[in-house]
Amino acid sequence: MDSIRNRRTIRKYKQQDIPAELLNGLLEEAFRASTMGNMQLYSVVITRDAERKALLAPAHFNQPMVTSAPVVLTFCADFNRFSKWCRQRKAEPGYDNLISFINAASDTLLAVQNFCTLAEDRGLGICYLGTTVYNPDQIIDILHLPELVVPVATITVGYPDECPAQPDRLPLSGIIHEEEYHDYTPEAIDAIYAMKESLPENKHFVEINHTETLAQIFTNIRYKKSDNEFMSEGLKRTLKRQGFDK
Repeated sequence: MDSIRNRRTIRKYKQQDIPAELLNGLLEEAFRASTMGNMQLYSVVITRDAERKALLAPAHFNQPMVTSAPVVLTFCADFNRFSKWCRQRKAEPGYDNLISFINAASDTLLAVQNFCTLAEDRGLGICYLGTTVYNPDQIIDILHLPELVVPVATITVGYPDECPAQPDRLPLSGIIHEEEYHDYTPEAIDAIYAMKESLPENKHFVEINHTETLAQIFTNIRYKKSDNEFMSEGLKRTLKRQGFDK
């Protein structure tokens, strides 16, 4: 699909509404994704209201596309619905544990990717917000998510009002492994990341941040160990709060 080969993240959107019929149709198609035991362990909260988007924005570090996009979709790992069905059919569910959360999160992300691919093929632009798992408690409170429901991905959606440069990707040779995993030699690492490190914009990042290497941008500034540990503890508390760690 050309939309896959040419895809790019869109953060600026036209102030043009997305018809409910179109959005719901894309979601319905997306839900044909593979799913654990055909249980469909996810739910999606659609946010169009400006005030509600403004409430969600701090959970996503106030990234402007949260409030400027016509639609914000919060995809949630959801064992609540299935567990209630079980109990109403005289079956006792046992899904208040970590493996069940992983299963539900995997289901959710498969549906998310399906939706993104379908939406982009219909001319919409999307931005995946990884911040969802950084501040899940805030999102849970704003969207009134019950036990056994945890937000795992947020997608902003709208008609593109920009055409940014397509981001780089690692070479195929750096990712695939034939038959078994072959660990990377120092020479292989140099070859795999050579193009990324040579890009003018990345060289500029290194310069303005006064680091020695591009890797230090990731480890010292963007995704620091201390931040990762802090947010990991928060996620553990959230899973316990939502009943996935009984």
